[in-house]
Amino acid sequence: MDFVSTELERRGVPSALVSNRGIEVKTEKQMQKRREELKKILAENEYGTLPSRPEHLRVEKKPGIPNFCAGKVTSESLDFVCTVDGVEFSFPVRSAIPKSDKKVPAFVHINFSANTPDHFQPTEEITDRGFAVFSFCHSDVTADNGDFKDKCAAYLGPSRRKKNASGKIMMWAWAAMRVMDYIETLPEIDAENVAVIGHSRLGKTALVTAAFDERFKYAVSNDSGCSGAAISRGKTGESTERITQSFPFWFCPRYKDDAEAQSKCFDQNYLTALIPPRHLLVGSAEDDAWADPKSEFLGCASANSVYGIYGMKGLVYGEDYPEAKTVLADGDSFYHVRKGPHFLSREDWNVYMDFIESKMSGR
Repeated sequence: MDFVSTELERRGVPSALVSNRGIEVKTEKQMQKRREELKKILAENEYGTLPSRPEHLRVEKKPGIPNFCAGKVTSESLDFVCTVDGVEFSFPVRSAIPKSDKKVPAFVHINFSANTPDHFQPTEEITDRGFAVFSFCHSDVTADNGDFKDKCAAYLGPSRRKKNASGKIMMWAWAAMRVMDYIETLPEIDAENVAVIGHSRLGKTALVTAAFDERFKYAVSNDSGCSGAAISRGKTGESTERITQSFPFWFCPRYKDDAEAQSKCFDQNYLTALIPPRHLLVGSAEDDAWADPKSEFLGCASANSVYGIYGMKGLVYGEDYPEAKTVLADGDSFYHVRKGPHFLSREDWNVYMDFIESKMSGR
């Protein structure tokens, strides 16, 4: 065994490739069935159930920033009007699409701000690289607190009295899926090459989005830490017990009520296992001890067993944990760790775009 397998075994991380009936998953057909089991485990015990698609989605367009990026980019302000159980509600999205004579790839950015550009979103640099970006502020969907009557939360999912009721992370993920619904209608966007990206709690959300919606080819999780990309067992920094005490509303009530018991039944490798055969991108920061880069790396590398089922490389790594300024981009999944603290930086965006461009060009 390599050092990752040894470390996962030492920490007692359960395999994502053993079915609920105790059968080892070895084929793509078996993996398709196991995917549904993994999604149910995560929905019932951690994030809550995914709300149903809206009965109707209408996107109302308004002009965005005039002459954006020196006229190189079309900017629009979009209002996503959703109908659920006969009731309309909406949330705003901002788009920036580079002017091009060919289809362009895109990011769906679940952001902490509604601004375009923003300190977490260097829009001109992104569009100069040939990527469109559709961004929305998570709190414009529903507030980042325990108010489940706020905005879209009032209409999404069952009552919080149910143990598997949707948490805020799942609701934000649902909104990102609606953005993908819209992207599929746009002839200027290459809908086969769309990434969902988020940072911190929204990095967790990006992983959940791609895990439950296979239309996203790239899942980009930046500094997502506990209950995101990081393996929970043996993790330093934030623990499942601490996160569910501080932010119980991110999750379903069952996870909040007994996080320790739930974490004994599964780990975050169940989440990263849902990304292959698409591309998993995980980023860490050296000084982000709360997220624990080593455990984030393990969560990324743990998906290699699933990539193997599809005849893919997964993450290509060395004989020990990567040090800061390391970019692991030679396989079908990606990991990098940079110097500095918890942040989504231009350095992060650039290495993510480098990897996506390499996959689009067949490298």
